[in-house]
Amino acid sequence: MATVVLIGTMDTKGQEYAWLADRVREHGAEVLTVDVGTFSNEQADVPAADVAKAGGHDLAELRSAEDRGAAMQAMADGAAAVVLDLATDGRLDAVLAVGGSGGSSVAAHAMRALPVGTPKLLVSTMASGDVSPYVGEVDLTIMYSVVDVAGINSVSAQVFGNAAAAAAGMAREHEARAARAYEEEHRPLVGLTMFGLTTPAVDEARAVLDWLGYEPLVFHATGSGGGALEKLVRDGRLVGVADLTTTELADELVGGVLTAGPDRLEAAGRAGLPQVVSVGAVDMVNFGPRGTVPAAFDDRRFVIHNPTVTLMRTTAEENAELGRTIAAKLAAATGPVVLVLPRGGVSGIDVEGGPFWDPEADEALFTTLHEALDGTDVEVVDVDANINDAGFGRAAAERLHELVQAGAQSSADPEKEEDR
Repeated sequence: MATVVLIGTMDTKGQEYAWLADRVREHGAEVLTVDVGTFSNEQADVPAADVAKAGGHDLAELRSAEDRGAAMQAMADGAAAVVLDLATDGRLDAVLAVGGSGGSSVAAHAMRALPVGTPKLLVSTMASGDVSPYVGEVDLTIMYSVVDVAGINSVSAQVFGNAAAAAAGMAREHEARAARAYEEEHRPLVGLTMFGLTTPAVDEARAVLDWLGYEPLVFHATGSGGGALEKLVRDGRLVGVADLTTTELADELVGGVLTAGPDRLEAAGRAGLPQVVSVGAVDMVNFGPRGTVPAAFDDRRFVIHNPTVTLMRTTAEENAELGRTIAAKLAAATGPVVLVLPRGGVSGIDVEGGPFWDPEADEALFTTLHEALDGTDVEVVDVDANINDAGFGRAAAERLHELVQAGAQSSADPEKEEDR
């Protein structure tokens, strides 16, 4: 039977979780409880002491330290380890949690550790505000609790009851899908990154990869999109990456709103996956409506992409720094890497006569990349075309296919395996 794992602070929410467990069972799923309350005396399938131990801590020491923030982080780490073990053992088909700010942060941390596709539902008092710290880059579903998680009343019974029904239903579907997976053959997955202004290149690459027998997954390079790509790489879901749109690195460097964090463009390298990388849309930094752009940038060149997105052109100095950053990340990769440079412009508006056409800024990027990667194992290919010109995406896709195939053949060759 499908199993819903309930993660909660049973020391303060024991009544609510007992009620939730009954509702989940009524909807045809089993329940497994994980207690993340540091002062719990409640009985749970995975008690608080075991959760703390899974995170490398002693529950008694956490209690005596009287540091609530440190204790909650410790329990969050432990809960993440616990749910991963349960998922690996086939004892988890969905995760459900209810809570305030503290309980939500602990449960969300654990949920984000699970692979994409595992149902994750969080009912939170914090859900009507900025939920990005809870959701991160995974498929976490978040529901506003309306009332506080403080007993069961006529409103919370409806909201929590809906959540229990949803979690049980998702768990049953997850269990059935897992059973089908043993019988179905799936095409190997490859990841691609796309922005509105690199769409033609990525669409072309996607079509070629599809024709070559892959299942292409396209990620919108809006910060969370790049993070989602890196998450799937870490989960071991992909066989290769066509990271043609690395614009999020420009936002990270300059202070735009679509950064994917400082670790962007590193997961595939650490995993040894074949990568074909380009510099799509690094000519721009993203902000919200024009009025939200910091005054320090008033003398810069802007394009109003739409009412909610303002683009700012990167400078030669910023592009040189981006080149050094990208080169360092690619040079550290443990797998094969090809960097493809579109000498005719890196986006749909970085074209001759276009609003972001700036050959000097582009040249600073290209020159820095060549200099920084000289003598490394990274193959650098110059293409006399704009990134969106016909043939650029095709060539990138075909080169990725060659790298993936070469890796598969090498792994299948016992002599080469022994040489490594």
